[in-house]
Amino acid sequence: MRTLAPSMTRSMQRVAEAVAGDPAGCAALTVTGLAELTGTSEATVVRTARLLGYPGYRDLRLALAGLAAQQQSGRAPSVTADIAVDDPVADVVAKLAYDEQQTLADTAAGLDTVQLGAAVAALATARRIDIYGVGASGLVAQDLGQKLLRIGLIAHAHSDPHLAVTNAVQLRSGDVAIAITHSGSTGDVIEPLRVAFDHGATTVAITGRPDGPVAQYADHVLTTSTARESELRPAAMSSRTSQLLVVDCLFTCVTQRTYETAAPALAASYEALAHRHSPRTR
Repeated sequence: MRTLAPSMTRSMQRVAEAVAGDPAGCAALTVTGLAELTGTSEATVVRTARLLGYPGYRDLRLALAGLAAQQQSGRAPSVTADIAVDDPVADVVAKLAYDEQQTLADTAAGLDTVQLGAAVAALATARRIDIYGVGASGLVAQDLGQKLLRIGLIAHAHSDPHLAVTNAVQLRSGDVAIAITHSGSTGDVIEPLRVAFDHGATTVAITGRPDGPVAQYADHVLTTSTARESELRPAAMSSRTSQLLVVDCLFTCVTQRTYETAAPALAASYEALAHRHSPRTR
């Protein structure tokens, strides 16, 4: 709910708040009953269930019933969807590893390779590349920026929103701007992308919400997994993992396309840094 709330209408937020506040009570309601309780419509209830990741309201009711049963049984509360506060370390490792694997598989399955190919083509010939991201997405932006620099492209990651807009103003046709936002509604990322779009740059959005506000300023949208983040790890693990996969796909495909210049650039960067990875002798 915390992750998806910005992309919900106010009526959908009322449904989500009711569900989160009283899972047992809502599990006992029909779609009509929940619509009446929240002052919304049946269609709004169904749309909310789907936005939360369920095929329909029936599936949401089953999940709520399971959550209510867990709460009534007195079992240890969950830290994430399937990790309890008293789980042993080995179980935490195994469950997180499985979750990360599922996130990667979901992202790979949903990634539009036509959109990816178009973004790669733009990056390979770009005069300049700006990358925008804040918080956890800012770390992913930095990762992409340093990768592209090592193959000889002029790329800069911006996490400061003022600096991002200042740089976006300088972009033009032949440049590329990339926005990374899991929610698709991060204003500090959308604003510089809009400026870059208005100035004629090719724009790319890496987001878990392809229908979010960021998409209206993106020529190409690369969709990541919409795995729901828990309170313990908000927008940190699953979303970051899926973003890094997309970043690696971009980098690898650009390297393929620019191999004649990328390979020497990579070799030069390795050579320049080699002494920093060797034991110092006295």
